[in-house]
Amino acid sequence: MRAATTLGATAALAAAAAPAGAATCRPDTSAAAVHVVAGAPALRVGLNPAGFAGAFSQAPFVPEQPARTMAALRRLQPRGRPPLVLRLNRFFWSGGAAEIRSFAALVARYTGAGYAVELQLRYHPPAGHDGDVAGFVRWVRQVVARFGANPRVVGVQVTNEANLSISPDSSDGIFRDAPKALVQGVVAAHDEARRRGYGQLAVGFNWAYLGGQDTAFWQQLGRLGGAAFRRDVDWVGLDAYPGTFSPLGPGGSYADGMVAAMSTLRRCAMPLAGLGRRVPIRVEENGWPTGAGRPDAEQVRAMDGMIGAVQRFRGTYGITDYRWFDLRDHNSSSPGTEQHYGVLRDDYSPKPAFARLRTWLARLSGRPGPVRVALATSRRGVRLTGRGLRHVRRADIRIGGRPAGRLDRAPWRLRARIAAGARVSAQLALDDGRVVILRARG
Repeated sequence: MRAATTLGATAALAAAAAPAGAATCRPDTSAAAVHVVAGAPALRVGLNPAGFAGAFSQAPFVPEQPARTMAALRRLQPRGRPPLVLRLNRFFWSGGAAEIRSFAALVARYTGAGYAVELQLRYHPPAGHDGDVAGFVRWVRQVVARFGANPRVVGVQVTNEANLSISPDSSDGIFRDAPKALVQGVVAAHDEARRRGYGQLAVGFNWAYLGGQDTAFWQQLGRLGGAAFRRDVDWVGLDAYPGTFSPLGPGGSYADGMVAAMSTLRRCAMPLAGLGRRVPIRVEENGWPTGAGRPDAEQVRAMDGMIGAVQRFRGTYGITDYRWFDLRDHNSSSPGTEQHYGVLRDDYSPKPAFARLRTWLARLSGRPGPVRVALATSRRGVRLTGRGLRHVRRADIRIGGRPAGRLDRAPWRLRARIAAGARVSAQLALDDGRVVILRARG
């Protein structure tokens, strides 16, 4: 969701998406009144690097210049911190084999530079397949099998904004049986990742906040999903755009608007689907577009209010991740606001918010600790030990330069015959997005 340009349009969209009946849950509406829960871990942070924005009205896309995109990302990457997570959106089921090849090239580009990647898998059906949930589930499994082999691919989001039925370009709720596709896709993705030992690949879905609670939508997820869905959801994503797609606080505060979004999802929405406190929230989309009547300086003010609220209340609402939308405008000359979400213009010149985002990303992300894991070998195999194993999501073992197996859970032991002096390595995917290699001899 990256469209509406006025609060009037926002109100109309919220009314269209709201279920019948009044909501009984009361979310927080004022940041000043919210209790801060201290001691929460640092956020894992990132952004959309170069995707095309879904929108109600389209404008010609000014082509990306990959080298300049990579240069901008290098400037944003906090020094000495875990890698940024790059969220690649608009991976359409309808795109077929060509789409898979295109995203494979993008993933190779970004992960080859050391970044972590998560994929947004769109329930955007091929012609004649609207409502073909089984076909979508097969495609989800195919994508997970192929892309999850890369240890730097750390997440998949199944469907996009299935609670919205207002734009097929931006959101999946307009397609038939979208909630069912969401539920079955999450379960399938989690199963595929588990079977293949892709322990680094966390599976979730997102929800677009417009100011309401979407009671009927969340209740439907609960009915459709049952115990398997509740077990397999690793995270729930929040798409929130205070001042663009959802209201600000009573005093015109971006922080209040963000608090309302986070508290609504945590306290009012997720419990209806049986998703409790153990399921973390990721702020998957948050931004503020410039353009006509929307000055660059206000983008900085909005960023400060929104990101500041996420940072301050991450412990209160169980927030683990934050993604800014977007790196670059898609057409800076377009009159449509939805083309101006970037902190760079389409010619890669920076808006004032670029430097501010760089500061925020450094402030939000924590310094990585030492890797307290040891690789031990014997004639009978390989074993990983150490207190740091709680941060390991996957270990790919090689013996004599050849793949020998993959571990993603205790007891972190691989049985194998190892010749004396043979080279042994373990490539570890850690929960903060780092990938490190341990080496030993047989």
